[in-house]
This record gives sequence, structure tokens and C-alpha cells, in this order.
Amino acid sequence: MPCALVACIHVVRAVHLIAGAQPLKTYAPQVTSPRAMMLKAPEHVVALKGMFMLKVKRISFMFGLLVALTLSATAQEAQTPVAQATPALVKPSLLPVQPAPQPDALAPDAVHDIQPLPTPTPVYGRLGLLVETSDGQVVKEYGADEQFNPASTLKLATALDALHTFGPRYRFSTVVWTTGTLDPQTGTITGDLIISGRDPSFHYEHAVMVARELNRLGIRTVTGDLIVAPMFTMNYSWSARASGNNFYDTLDATRRPETATRAWLEERNALNDRESLLTTPSVAVMGAVYVAPVPPGARQLLTHRSSPLVDILKVLLCYSNNFMAERLGDTMGGAAGLRQFLISNVGLKPEEVQLDSTSGLGINRLSPRAMMKVYRALVAELAEHNLAPSDIMSVAGVDPGTLEKRYAASVSRGSVVAKTGTLGRSDGGVSALVGQMQAKSGETLYFVIFNQRGNVLRFRSMQDAIVSEIQFARGGPAPFTYTPHTLAMRLADTELKAAKPSEYESTSN
Repeated sequence: MPCALVACIHVVRAVHLIAGAQPLKTYAPQVTSPRAMMLKAPEHVVALKGMFMLKVKRISFMFGLLVALTLSATAQEAQTPVAQATPALVKPSLLPVQPAPQPDALAPDAVHDIQPLPTPTPVYGRLGLLVETSDGQVVKEYGADEQFNPASTLKLATALDALHTFGPRYRFSTVVWTTGTLDPQTGTITGDLIISGRDPSFHYEHAVMVARELNRLGIRTVTGDLIVAPMFTMNYSWSARASGNNFYDTLDATRRPETATRAWLEERNALNDRESLLTTPSVAVMGAVYVAPVPPGARQLLTHRSSPLVDILKVLLCYSNNFMAERLGDTMGGAAGLRQFLISNVGLKPEEVQLDSTSGLGINRLSPRAMMKVYRALVAELAEHNLAPSDIMSVAGVDPGTLEKRYAASVSRGSVVAKTGTLGRSDGGVSALVGQMQAKSGETLYFVIFNQRGNVLRFRSMQDAIVSEIQFARGGPAPFTYTPHTLAMRLADTELKAAKPSEYESTSN
């Protein structure tokens, strides 16, 4: 008889004995003593006792049988070889964060004020990490050659391409045209009004500014239609038609949305432009809105030029604006053009980069080491124009946007300049942080941290702890030299150039 079965029988017997039942297979004749007969209880008590004992026996038997089956199954499993599980495509790893070391050489009065971030709960997921000194010495690395989704940190590559292609002082043009002529006596253009341009930052206040400038040219009414060129965008809208409708309504003060009026007033007040607030800009277009190319023979009325590219990039990267990044990327050939730029100009190998967008949306692939090359190229490109990363990237704890509340404590505020990346669902959850940190040792260190397949909030805590650990190992955080400016005002540095009246006025008068 197998050992497991024998053990089962003994367990069942023991349970029966504990419950007051007879052992299984031991039905010996009962012997009743005279004393027992004398102490015999009344019959109804005996009957109740018998029923009670019967139930106890049944319950104990079922319990014993259950224990026996459990032991038997356990014994059977112990004798059966266990098959090895097939590894998952991406096996999550336990990535505990070690406590940041306490600095040894801090001033006595600073020890109580400067403390590293607390160690977060161990994080499950994938980690790609590369930290280097400014001269290229590796400080930390983990999975630096593995492919990750960089999420919105890919916008750094788009910014690099734009700076290299256009230069930091480049301005995007939005042109207003007409197919008709102006009657200066009535302020009426007989014909159509056309608008074209690819400025990714064109917004409500810029449209009101166009209306103001048209009024200065003597234009108040257009008898024809508003024709919108296919690539024109306004208010971060992907649709040329929706952008045209917004422009149509914003030109006319009687149709202007309250949001547009508020944006215009806030910008003019911030610029202390009292003169523009003395009148209400308005141009009424009597016809409909159509999307079509600029007609041949159309004459320019005025050109609106955007803020410099460096200011557009600052807003784009601080707020991680996907629309602006995609529109900017479109001017340089989209994802395919950006990939070719990284291969040709940054030196990435074709197998190192897979791009689906220029904003970081979708499935993109870069290794931490490849992203470090991109970041170093960006720093070098900025330096050629006497610019620093803080001129286009978010200064943590100082600038509004995705890093406004990170590294915001007084001890670390301003010591990290970086770009975040977040995808809640793609690749099982993605969080990334790329940029540079500064320590009291005087060192500036570049870092790339990619996390994937896990909890985004825990990934962020882990990233902050890694940066804190490195800074405190070098005396603690030290802020970069930086003077903050209101981000909205960075898009207010626009220019307008009007055509000469002889180019659009009617000559019949």
C-alpha cells in the first residue's frame, strides 16, 4: 500500500478518535458494566445524544476525508516532475532602488536641510539607464543598449532637427491674401480673403492681431469667402477646416469667442500695450469658409511672423505639446525624415532607431545609449548658438508644465533640466526622463532613464530617486543659472509686415 494512502487512513482514524467516534475498521463488541447500567440516562436523552454523536461522526468523517485527499494530492505532486514555464516575451524584473548615500563633506548647517529623496517601493518593470559626465565618463548604466519606447522624450530629437534645419531665430510665416481690391472709402474688399501658413503656434491672440492690422490697413469688410490653405492650423487643431472656422469667427468681433477675447486682453496687458486696447479689432467676412490652395494672382495683404523657434520649442517641450511637435516634424519630412536625420547627422545606426511619429506617440524605439547621442548632439547644437538646454527645455520645479512639481523642494529646485515622456497604455505603461542634473561638486551629468511595462507613477518616483542619489553622492543638488520667463509671453514676440496700399487698393477712384 502506498505511503500516502496509509497516512490518509491514519489521519481519518485520528479525527474520528478526537470526535469520540470508533476507529475505522475496529468494530469490537461493546461491554456494558453494571455501574454503567445504573447510570443509564432516560431514553429521550439517549436518543438526543445518539443523534448528536451521529452528526459529529459524519462531520468528522467528511473532514478527515478532505484532509486525506489533500495529503494524497500533495504526495502525488511531490512524486511528479514539474514542467518548466515558458518565459514571457518581456519578463518583468524587480528593480529595487537603493537608498541614496549620505554626503560626507557637507557643511554642518546644511546636513539638516539637505536630505535625499526617500527610497520608493520596489518597482516592477523594465529599466534602461545611462548616466554620464559631461566629458563622456559613464557613471551608471543598466540595459543601456536595449530598445525602449522613448515616449515624449523623442521631442528632443525633433527639436534638434528643427534647430539644425531652421536655426533658433527662425520665424514661421502666416500670410493673408486677397483676390479683390479695397475701397478705402468704405473699408470693403470686393473679393475673397485667403490665409496660408504652417505656424504650429498660431493661436487666438494672433488672429485678433491680424484683425487689428487689417483694420489699420483700412479693411473692415470682405464681400467674398475665406479661403484656407490646406496646411493652415490654428489653436493646435489638426483640421484646416476647423482652423479656418476658428479664424473666421475670431476675425469678427461679433462672432469672437470669449476665450479669444480673454487671450488677446491678457497678452496685451502683459505687454503693456495699452494702445491696442483702445479699439476692438474686427473684420467681417460675408461669405463662407473653404479649404483650397492660394489662388493664382492673389495679392498679399500682410504677413504675420511667429515668435522665434527657440521660444516655440520652449513652450513645446515644457508642456510636451504633441500637436506642435507633429506639425514641426511635418515641415522636416515627418517620422521618416527625422529618422534619416538621426542616422545621417547624429550617427545612429539604422537598427538603433525605429520611429512612428515625431512627437513620441505610437510605437517608437531607441536605446538609452542612442538617446544619449541625441541629447549630446542637442547640447552641442544649442552651444553653437550660445544657448543652453534650459533655453528650450523645462527647468524642474521652476517652469510650468510636466516638471513643475518634480524636484520642486527648495534644495533641488532648478538643479534638473529635462524632458519627460509618458504613455499610459502603450507598451504596458511608459515613463522616461532625459536631460541633465547639476551637483554641488560642480559637475553637470547627462542622464537617460527609460522605464517600461509597469506603473507610471512609481516609475517617476524611481527616476527622481536615481537623480537624487547621484546628486547627493556629489555634495547635493546645485541649481543651474536660469532666469524664468512667462511661457505664454514667449509666443507673443511676433511680427507683422503689411503690404503697400498700392498693392491692394482699387485704382478706379
